[in-house]
Amino acid sequence: MLDGLKSSVHVTALDGIVNVNSLFTMAIFIGFSMTTPTQNSAVAETECQTSHETVRRLIVFEVVSFSFFLFSSLIAQSLKLAINLINNMDQSDPHKADIDPDYIRYGLFGSATGSVLGCLFLMLSIMDFIRVKLGSYSCGGKPVYALVTLLIFVGSGLLVYITTAVYASFFVEISSRNNERLLENKT
Repeated sequence: MLDGLKSSVHVTALDGIVNVNSLFTMAIFIGFSMTTPTQNSAVAETECQTSHETVRRLIVFEVVSFSFFLFSSLIAQSLKLAINLINNMDQSDPHKADIDPDYIRYGLFGSATGSVLGCLFLMLSIMDFIRVKLGSYSCGGKPVYALVTLLIFVGSGLLVYITTAVYASFFVEISSRNNERLLENKT
């Protein structure tokens, strides 16, 4: 049977996923426009310049990243659509719909997974972008500083996001069911 959940919270979370994915998608297209071979590089030494293969890989990573962000947004939008359609069926409380918790749980998790994979591939493309614009990591200096900063901050952010997404997808729902059972047992 379907369990009732406060669906407005889920719609807000899904809106957030779609908005963030839109920002990252914009970043990808800006990256496409700035991806040119080494003639626009800030590197003077030829041994520190990267190959055309790095530029090709950068573009592939951007396309794969875009695909994951689009996947994530489509999952989130379809979940929002289902929630809103079900909400419109109950005129007494437009913020509460009877929705299968597994549908929301796995939908949120699938959308979050798409966002995480999109971020990982975007990070890989940025790593190649650093190599194209600032030079090879083996030459040291600014490319290494940029790489370390990228890995620390984006890696930390992804770790927090993954932890929160897993918790929200699988443990919050279980907790609310346990609370409902406790309330039923008290009455």
